[in-house]
Amino acid sequence: MTPSENKDHSPEAWNRAARLGPALELEGEIRGKEDLVIQGSIRGGIRLPESDILVAEHARIEADVEARDLIVKGEVIGNVTASGRVVIEPTGRLTGDLAASTISVAEGAQFKGTVKILGKP
Repeated sequence: MTPSENKDHSPEAWNRAARLGPALELEGEIRGKEDLVIQGSIRGGIRLPESDILVAEHARIEADVEARDLIVKGEVIGNVTASGRVVIEPTGRLTGDLAASTISVAEGAQFKGTVKILGKP
């Protein structure tokens, strides 16, 4: 796998990722080894420890999340563990405990919880 800091997070790269569309709601657990763009809503669990996740602006996640990298533009309610980085964009909201190697919270973003910085992967 590509190290987190060298990962391509361009719009073109996200176009190749699996996608949960804006009109879809999922209740249960997602597991796998593929990058994922979430535009709809998920309630349950997300276990993608070798993959990157993009939570789109109008998406809502009520789940504990395990990923390599997580970019939050929408809302995440649950604990997050990322072996790489977590980025909370200006429109992003995260409520829950956060553990990652690198954490970035943009001006205007909302975060409520505790932070634990992990060692580099």
